[in-house]
Amino acid sequence: MATNEDSQYMGIVSLLQHFRWTWVGLFVVDDDSGERFLETMDPLLSQNGICTAFTRQILTQDHLHGQKERDHLIHDMHQIYRLSNTRIFIIYGPPSIVMCLKYFLIQGILPSEISLLTGKVWIATAQADFVLTSISRDKDVEMFQGALSFMVHSKEVPSFQEFLQTIKPVWTEADDFLKEFWQEAFDCSFPDPRMPYKVSGTCTGEERLQSLIGPLFEMRLSGHSYGIYNAIYAVAHALHDLYSTRSHHRGKVNGIKWALRDLQPWQLHPFLQGVSFNNSAGERVHFNENREVRAGFDIMNLVTFPNRSFVNVKVGQIDPSASKGKEFSIDKHRITWHHSFKQVLPISVCCDSCTPGYQKRKKEGEKFCCYDCVLCPEGKISNKTDMAECSPCPEDQYANMNQDQCIPKLITFLSYVDPLGKCLASSAVCLSLVTVFVLGTFIKHNATPIVKANNQKLTYTLLVSLLLCFLSSFLFLGKPGKASCLLRQPFFSIIFSVAVSSVLAKTITVVLAFMTTKPGSRMRRWVGTRVATSIVFFCCLIQTTICIIWLGISPPFPELDMSSVAGEITVQCNEGSAVMFYLVLGYMGLLSIMSLLVAFLARKLPNTFNEAKFITFSMLIFCSVWLIFFPTYLSTKGKYMVAVEIFSILASSTGLLGCIFPPKCYIILLKPELNSREHLTRAKLRPGTSSCPFKAVI
Repeated sequence: MATNEDSQYMGIVSLLQHFRWTWVGLFVVDDDSGERFLETMDPLLSQNGICTAFTRQILTQDHLHGQKERDHLIHDMHQIYRLSNTRIFIIYGPPSIVMCLKYFLIQGILPSEISLLTGKVWIATAQADFVLTSISRDKDVEMFQGALSFMVHSKEVPSFQEFLQTIKPVWTEADDFLKEFWQEAFDCSFPDPRMPYKVSGTCTGEERLQSLIGPLFEMRLSGHSYGIYNAIYAVAHALHDLYSTRSHHRGKVNGIKWALRDLQPWQLHPFLQGVSFNNSAGERVHFNENREVRAGFDIMNLVTFPNRSFVNVKVGQIDPSASKGKEFSIDKHRITWHHSFKQVLPISVCCDSCTPGYQKRKKEGEKFCCYDCVLCPEGKISNKTDMAECSPCPEDQYANMNQDQCIPKLITFLSYVDPLGKCLASSAVCLSLVTVFVLGTFIKHNATPIVKANNQKLTYTLLVSLLLCFLSSFLFLGKPGKASCLLRQPFFSIIFSVAVSSVLAKTITVVLAFMTTKPGSRMRRWVGTRVATSIVFFCCLIQTTICIIWLGISPPFPELDMSSVAGEITVQCNEGSAVMFYLVLGYMGLLSIMSLLVAFLARKLPNTFNEAKFITFSMLIFCSVWLIFFPTYLSTKGKYMVAVEIFSILASSTGLLGCIFPPKCYIILLKPELNSREHLTRAKLRPGTSSCPFKAVI
């Protein structure tokens, strides 16, 4: 009939978890039962995230030897009680352990220090009972106010209260138990028949049990009594079943006599195991497969009063037979805490909770309930208290400033409405218009010598390619799509190759033109438009081949970059093959270096129309821009990578346009007298030259 203690252990854990008490102290009786309790509870508490601040095994006063041992225990108890930062104490042991605890804690405490004993929540197991006569005799019961205790489940039996109100000590003349209880409870004594007179404090037998204060006698059926009540009825039902079975085979009278005379206790066990009935309290009583009545436990709240009485109020229940997840139930609004808590839920933790935005970090050498709170790493959040580890935000979100919430990232790209995008687009338009103006000027004055010099077709090809270079920057602006990603790098690289190869061809033309002025030179047949055109064609063919291979094996495609810039999702183009991308740029750099070297070698060749000096400066600017481009491009993120590339395109193209063509436009528009064949023939020639080296070109 006794309730299995396993449900009580889980009930204690559920109670602590319900109120989030993770830092508790244990007072356990120092005997075998206390050892078993610790062996069971310690791992159970740890598995459920609860730590024991201390564990103190207590000897009852009957087992203490000498005053010295007693004083040491008292001092030890005071140290634990005062210095421990836990507010939750669990008591396990017989009822006497409560009296011992009270005695050890009160000894040596001055009246002005009684308040030091308050501010704790006591949790007593069913073995420890607060209903003790010794407690009621003093005023220190207040230290246990608000305590929570587990009691074997019971339910009020009809007419039990009426029975208690009418009970008289004279009912049990043959048994002195009731008389002894009566004298102890009412602090009186029954008159001795040998004494002819009455003395003060004599029991009359008319005293009422309901007049006793709570600690002396509770007008309710205790769990143990309820179990005895059910046990008696279970035996009665088993006997009835046994009698019914045997009376079926024997005569009624003989069967009864035989059963009473010859019944052995073990013969009743099969009938007890099959017993199932509803008692007068309306509860079903039956044994499970383990031959146990799993009655569970009631959770009681101890409420004290100024007259030193108290009452146990049921606030919860442990029901092992309930469905999973509903075995534990409690009504926290019915609980009366110690008045020092001012009806605010007590808190018992080793350290303060970590607020959202922080995570727990265990303190070295201490229990896992003791930890420091550290800020979440960048990009991670904690949106609950006491999180063991911060969690990363989804890829499309980022952590806010407090790192307690994930915020959706903004989708960004270098758009036309962006201030930087507007500036780059405006620059591209202006430079394109300037290029168109220069091209129109050259077409209008196409018959003049300065336009014809250094291959007129190369000049037009260079201007058109520069115009397309400026316009290609628009492929990099706006939201990247499949078409723009696929076209922008190949288009830009091929057009730039045309421009740079045109400059290279113009420089080579200047060199070849001067080489033809030497007597007997065989280079005259190489001077003309065919060589220049071939140079441009083959240089562009190589770059075009590289681009075709690039598009064939791993073409660029649009993608979302969620990690480069915090708080942003950058819509960008993935170049597909990084090797091919840098190969394209490397080839363009090779052409630029070749043009720079050839122009540098031809810079001192004398002639009015010699462009080598201007080409040298233009290629210096061009190479400088693209040398700076690589480290800058690799060090930037998001939409600014695109801005760096657009700026490099505009700057390098402007260098070619601004260093080569302004001097010519100046002569064509402002100094037309210099744009004549007569001026060309009067130009100073290098010693040994016989005529103008550009005649063949012009």
